[in-house]
Amino acid sequence: MKIPTHVAIILDGNGRWAKSKGMPRNYGHTQGAKNVEIICEEAWKMGIKYLTVYAFSTENWSRPKSEVDALMKLLRNYMKNCIKTAHKNHMRVRVIGDKSRLDEDIQQRIRELEEETKDNDGLNFQIAINYGSRDEMLRAMNRMAADAREGRLAETPITEEVFASYLDTREIPDPDLLIRTSGEQRISNFLLWQIAYSELYFCEVSWPDFSKEELEKAIADYNRRDRRFGGVKEE
Repeated sequence: MKIPTHVAIILDGNGRWAKSKGMPRNYGHTQGAKNVEIICEEAWKMGIKYLTVYAFSTENWSRPKSEVDALMKLLRNYMKNCIKTAHKNHMRVRVIGDKSRLDEDIQQRIRELEEETKDNDGLNFQIAINYGSRDEMLRAMNRMAADAREGRLAETPITEEVFASYLDTREIPDPDLLIRTSGEQRISNFLLWQIAYSELYFCEVSWPDFSKEELEKAIADYNRRDRRFGGVKEE
């Protein structure tokens, strides 16, 4: 079975999963965070080299303040514990998204986590926090415009390669497979440029219940796809 190099996952359904069990939504987020660690380890064992998860979107700020505050508290704890987990699994961690809106202590923990893990040679793990693909592309274009004004970007036609080099994901390959849990069949402003040729897989299982077996099902489905990338399959 061919293992995708890069898998991206929209972690959906934490709150609904918790409510179905008579628990507060924040309980679902806590359990979801624990499952991230499990899936990271299983992904690396399977041979996946890059894993990117959608943890907090630019639109998530519109949720009730109590839930946002709880998510930020969870994020603080996760960033702290992730260094130990990353070293245990030789995992390199990056955070993508607009980090400037996060509290300074969270930004500092992100910088420490990225610095501490930059030389690890295991799973390349990207966490999308305060991320939105439209926002990412606007930030990229603003940086390009600034570089053009300062003479750092030649006044030549902008190629796909040049544009991609300004995105948050410039150091990693595009996803081969995008998974969304919890039954929703939307992309929700996640990696819109990067998933132009990705396979999409939607499953009914909520993120806290997403397991190694569910990941294997997604990869099996990925292997059944007959990709032509705009061409014609030879007879």
